[in-house]
Amino acid sequence: MRRMSALVCAGMMIAGLSAGTVAGQEATPVAGEVEIVSVSTLPIIPIGETLNGKLGAGTVSDDRGIPIGGAGSDLWRSANDPEGEFWMLTDRGPNFDVEVDGEELLTFPVPEFTPMILHVRLNGEDIEVLDVVPVVGQSGKGVTGVSNSAAIDVQPYDFMGKAEIPYNPSGLDSEGMIRMPDGSFWLADEYSPSLVKVDATGKVAERLIPKGHELVGADYPVMEVLPSILSARRGNRGFEGLGLTPDGKTLLAVVQSPLGNPDEETGETSRVTRILAVDAITGEPAAEYAYVMESGPEFDPAEGIEQADMKVSGIVAIDNDTALVLERTDDVARLYTIELAGATNLLGTAWDDASTTPSLEAGDLSADVTPVAKTLLADLSTADVPTKIEGVAVVDGGTLAVSNDNDFDLGSLEEGSVAWAPGGKRSEIILLKVPGGIPAASAVDMAAATPAP
Repeated sequence: MRRMSALVCAGMMIAGLSAGTVAGQEATPVAGEVEIVSVSTLPIIPIGETLNGKLGAGTVSDDRGIPIGGAGSDLWRSANDPEGEFWMLTDRGPNFDVEVDGEELLTFPVPEFTPMILHVRLNGEDIEVLDVVPVVGQSGKGVTGVSNSAAIDVQPYDFMGKAEIPYNPSGLDSEGMIRMPDGSFWLADEYSPSLVKVDATGKVAERLIPKGHELVGADYPVMEVLPSILSARRGNRGFEGLGLTPDGKTLLAVVQSPLGNPDEETGETSRVTRILAVDAITGEPAAEYAYVMESGPEFDPAEGIEQADMKVSGIVAIDNDTALVLERTDDVARLYTIELAGATNLLGTAWDDASTTPSLEAGDLSADVTPVAKTLLADLSTADVPTKIEGVAVVDGGTLAVSNDNDFDLGSLEEGSVAWAPGGKRSEIILLKVPGGIPAASAVDMAAATPAP
């Protein structure tokens, strides 16, 4: 059994931004311990065999031996799910950079890969896979994870960077997931960024993207309804976490890192990212809030850590005003409780206008914007947990589950091999006991508030 010591706090003082002081985020630390209850591991599941079986022979021509990975990109569980059952989400699939003639090229060794939703059950040290749901377009073909557009995405290449892969306007880099009471899903995507409505069979019903950002030729309806400012997301830093209020009415989507607003350099040094609230039934944006991230070098004291290394990777709504947020670098992860009530609603204001100077990301929030109140719940960094913790789910009033993104464990391929060999980075679900409890959360309370499917 793995154990860790961590801080379980009623809160903590948030220091000012590098450019000024942030108001509205303070509390007092209290020491405590978080216990790792269990660790379960995903088995080796071939990509090609799985997708060819689900979507038809020949869907994947060569998976190079790579098994399903990245499955901890998000984790979902409702109070109505049977004991021990979860839903896991893969990201866009295997990818890595190859240097060709002095240039770093983004390669997709299995370009036919399509994001998958895995219905799983914890069975001791193993994760038992009950079902795999590939995400498909209206045609029934996999949407794939290939990037969408030359306007905001880098050019994708084949396995060794020898040939360009055509952009795919249907492609998704899925990073966040919730399951609706009727069995359908919403996914959060990093590319546009976008929110994607998916039915229970995996078929995309619609994709919501920022206003002014076109996706011509997608294999499903595309709606330009999200704030246009979100198109300023930094490379590979769009929507990362997605939550659903227990009444099933409101989505909470968090941008992984501060927007590159007005430029990339501003985004890399800023500590202010955004949370968007969206009506889960109509898809209409309802509110938008500022979230202040920790100071990178203080959060993770490892040599070379910069503010640009900070990310927000998960969000779980506890009630209409309270949520848990997972903030991290690759090696350090902490969970915070946030309160939306009292935070400034930025939706449709000057802060959504790219011409506003200074921008939300560049300015001092204390004068005009109250961010969400933020309290440290648990520090996971001293535990023997995997790197890149990205998924989080509430099990009951004292227990959390977290999952990791193992990046498909591509070590051998990144080193020049033509076939995959295991490198020891497995996908895991870890159950954590929080002795201080999870604010306003209990299995009974959440079940009462969550409509049954």
